[in-house]
Amino acid sequence: MTGYIFRFLKLNFGLFLYGLGIIVTMRANIGYAPWEVLHSGISQTLGVSIGLVNTAVGAIIVVIVFLLGEKIGLGTIFNMFMIGLFLDLILFLDFIPLFNNFWIGTVFHILGLFIISLGTYFYIASGFGAGPRDSLMVAVTRKTRLPVGLCRGILEVSVVLIGWLLGGMVGIGTVISAFAIGFCVQITFKLLKFDPTQVKHETFGVMFQNLRNLKKHN
Repeated sequence: MTGYIFRFLKLNFGLFLYGLGIIVTMRANIGYAPWEVLHSGISQTLGVSIGLVNTAVGAIIVVIVFLLGEKIGLGTIFNMFMIGLFLDLILFLDFIPLFNNFWIGTVFHILGLFIISLGTYFYIASGFGAGPRDSLMVAVTRKTRLPVGLCRGILEVSVVLIGWLLGGMVGIGTVISAFAIGFCVQITFKLLKFDPTQVKHETFGVMFQNLRNLKKHN
């Protein structure tokens, strides 16, 4: 049981870092990451918080990937709720300044991507399942049989276009995020000597079975 508590804390710490990284890239003020373009566009259109939009979009995606046959874990659900909550909390506390200098903004945008990458490490290492947007990418790849990179590109171009039409902030930061996030994640994982392919993710069914087994042995 102690192992589950530690993994649960690791999951939530990773999601907090992920949310913090998103806000840093947004406050860098050189253009939002692809999904944040969509979220901010919807937020401006409907007049609701970006955290609420993040959660709502995540919930819709969870339903879609479930219908497409992808497995759902605790991490999938917590990703859907907690990142949105952390986004609104960090924005409310307002401790990250808005940068108006392009070069300083670029540096902080890249810093934000590394914070997201570190959050991704903790989140994946917890072993509680993939997030909604990653699950959608996997589901589309399985259904279309297209290369995963192409599927990710199609999804991100689509959300950027929709978000831009709704008023989301598109700029050089959008391009940097799209092309550099994979590189930042790779560097972070290498520094931490972490191989995500070695992580065995638990679906809800497996998790409940393991918890029942733990109770039997206690």
